Order: sequence, then structure tokens, then C-alpha cells
Amino acid sequence: MAAQLRNALRRQIDGGALRPGTRVPSSRQLAKDLGVSRTVVVEAYEQLCAEGYLTSQRGSGTSVADAAPAEVGSALTTDETPTPEVWDLRAGGTDVSAFPRQDWIRSVSAVVRAAGPRELGYAPPSGLPPVRRTLAGYLGRVRGVRVRPEHLMVTSGFAQGLALLCRVLRDQGHDAVGVEDPGHPGEWAFIADAGLRPVAVPVDRHGIRVDDLAATGVRAVLTTPASQFPTGAALSPDRRAQLLAWARAVDGYVVEDDFDAAFVAPAQRMPALQSLAPDRVVYAGSASKVLAPALRLGWLAAPPGLAAAIERVRAGWDIGCSGLDQLVFARLVDTGAFDRHLRRLRAEFQRRRQAVHQHVARHLPGASPLSGDGGLQTYLVLPRWCAEESMVEAARRRSVLVRGGRFYALRHDARPPALVLGYAGVRGADLGRGLAGLATAYRDLTPRPTPPPRSRVDQGVRVSGRRSD
Repeated sequence: MAAQLRNALRRQIDGGALRPGTRVPSSRQLAKDLGVSRTVVVEAYEQLCAEGYLTSQRGSGTSVADAAPAEVGSALTTDETPTPEVWDLRAGGTDVSAFPRQDWIRSVSAVVRAAGPRELGYAPPSGLPPVRRTLAGYLGRVRGVRVRPEHLMVTSGFAQGLALLCRVLRDQGHDAVGVEDPGHPGEWAFIADAGLRPVAVPVDRHGIRVDDLAATGVRAVLTTPASQFPTGAALSPDRRAQLLAWARAVDGYVVEDDFDAAFVAPAQRMPALQSLAPDRVVYAGSASKVLAPALRLGWLAAPPGLAAAIERVRAGWDIGCSGLDQLVFARLVDTGAFDRHLRRLRAEFQRRRQAVHQHVARHLPGASPLSGDGGLQTYLVLPRWCAEESMVEAARRRSVLVRGGRFYALRHDARPPALVLGYAGVRGADLGRGLAGLATAYRDLTPRPTPPPRSRVDQGVRVSGRRSD
């Protein structure tokens, strides 16, 4: 019986059911649970301790022996070997070290103290009414969004909002969605997985090209008008008017992803596109870039007819986001702590942006930022002689991770070589080291000037250590 118990426990540990550090029952308790003599359990435990499977300490009980904790990955991805220390300048991250911990803790305490049965129960699928009222007021104040609370939905980040919207568009007969090119590859895959076809629409210094959009035949488009990802271009006033006219002409919708408008310089920040046409624009945002992705808090402001369809889909999808997290976020907004946090974050990212542009001007001659004073990344156009793939690989050899412009391209065309430098997800000192490594990689690839031809006198033939003319 002791051998059977020992083998069973060993299989549980080897199979991962019992993880390192897990407490096992006391010998007395396990003997009682199994209906065996305590001596049987003690013998099995002692043998497993001798083999290194268990560890026992007086006063602490018996537990599975510690081991080096393995990284917990995903069932959708293959295991990857951990990489050495690198400077990660890839776009898409944010500095979670700036998360306002004390303000959040104070808000959590206040919300939990005041929570009653309604707050601790199931939240409505579209979000708690007081939270939607707070959010509608905030978006109206800072972005000019025109939405009634009942047409605003709290989502689990932008991703869920996009998934719900794609489902509704497909149900309404759409088979494709226009997307900016360059743009976000993850969103293209997401749209395709939802059963719609992403159609590339070119982008230039003035934002999405509406004339090219009209030629695609789609009736819905996903765009980032405040600060185009990844180029940073702001949609010009003329293009904004053209885009809304297109939506009305085709009886379609514009999906406005306002993911980083908070970090656009105030002098250049225009009101949300939705403020000009609430009946044609679906406004989407989230707390991922401004607070932390772990919160999984986002929002959708949709036209009334579309909002009702989205709410019906959501009702059969899940039972809503965490009500407590919603209330904590609303309190952060109501107390002004969220505004103060954004001001600090905006100033910090502005310093980083300036540091990137100054470093490029000094150490990467011939390269130039495409645009602006906003966003969370810089789209850096490289000289024609600098092969994009070679630059990415040279940077990797210098322990710098960066992506080329073609990584964000849906169409394969002859666009100029470029790098996309993300500065939001790496802190000050690391940003400097990463930029220094990038500059070294750039120098490694820079063509050396060809020396001038030597004169006839210098081209003499050396014989026995002397030159013979």
C-alpha cells in the first residue's frame, strides 16, 4: 500500500498536477482520508523525501520540493527559449511602471467600502449605469464624443469591442472591412478570424487616402485618425470631411480607434471624428495604453441602431466585465486622479519622443521621422541604400529589438525602407541604451566612402623594398 501511494504521488508530481511548493496533507489527515494506517503514509512520504520529490520541515508540514519555476506559456504558441537581455524598441507596449498604484488602491478601498448588493452582483452586459454615465461625460469633455450613456458599452479592451462589431457587421451583410496600410497586423488577423476580409487602404502624410478607400467597394473602415498607427500622421481636416461624406454615400460606418489620442500634443489634437458624425462613426477606446493592459477595460460608443445590435450580441457572448474594476476606474476619473496621471504620462512620453528625434538627427544621418508630435512610436524612413531587413538584423546583433516598416504593411509594394521605433514600453535609461545600439548598427551598415584613386607616382611597383618607377 505504501508503494501504491508513493507511485501515485510521484505520477502526480511528474505530470504537473502537484506543482513545486504545493502543500500536501499531513500524514494523519491523508491516512484518515484514504482509510489506511498512518504508517503507510509516513513510509510513502519518507521515501519521496529521500528521492527529492517532497520536502518536510518541522512546523511547516510537507510540500512538493521546489524547482526552478518554468515560464507558463500559451496552448496556442510553441515554447520559446528565453532570450538574453535586450533593449526592446518594438511598438505596441506601454510603461506599466507608471501605473498610478496609490490612486488605484485608494479608489479600490473607497469602492469596496461603499459596495452593496448591486455593486457586488452581476454587472449588466453593457456596463454599470453609473460607470457609463461617468465615461460618457469624460469622453465628451476630453474628446468631444457625443453619446448617450445607454449607447455606450464597457468592453474587455478594444479587442472585444472589435470582435463584437465584426460580428454585427457580418450579420448586416458586410463581407470586408477597410484597414489602413501600414497598420496593425494583429487587427487584420482578428478581422479575418471574425469572418471578414481586411482590405488594404493606403496612408500618406495626411492620413488614410479616402479616394483609394472609395475604390475598394467596402462599406466599413477601421482607422486611427488622431495619430495613425504606425506612421503618426493625423487625419487632415479635408480628409476627415471626405471620410464622413464617403460613409454617408455608401450607407456605411467608420470605426475610430482612438487608442493614443491622449498622447498627441494638445496644440495638434483635434476632437474625435465621432463628434462630427455620431450616426456614422463607432468610437472605440481602452485603458490599455493609458493605465495597463491587465485591466481589460475598453469602451464602444456606437450609433443607436448599431448599439442595440451590439448589445444583443454581447448578451449572448458573456456576462460583462468586472463591476468592481469598472467602479474603481470611474472613481479614478471622478476624483481627477486619472487626468493627473495622463498629464504626467503625456509629459514623459513627450520627453522620450524628443530624445528619439534628437538621437536620430545626430546619429542616423539620412534617416528622418515621417511625422509628428504625437503617438507612442516613431516611423523612421531610412535612406534607400539601407536595406530594411539588414537594419533589423544588425540591430538584433546589437541586442536591440525593432521592427521594419514592412512588418506593418498589408500590401507588398516598393515602399521606402523604414523602422518603427516604440518608446512607450521601455524606460528612460533603457531607451538610451537601445538607441545607442541602434546607432551602432546603423554605422555598421553605412557605406564607407571610396578612397580617391592614387596618382601615377604613388602607383609605382615595389621591388626589394624600393619603389621602381
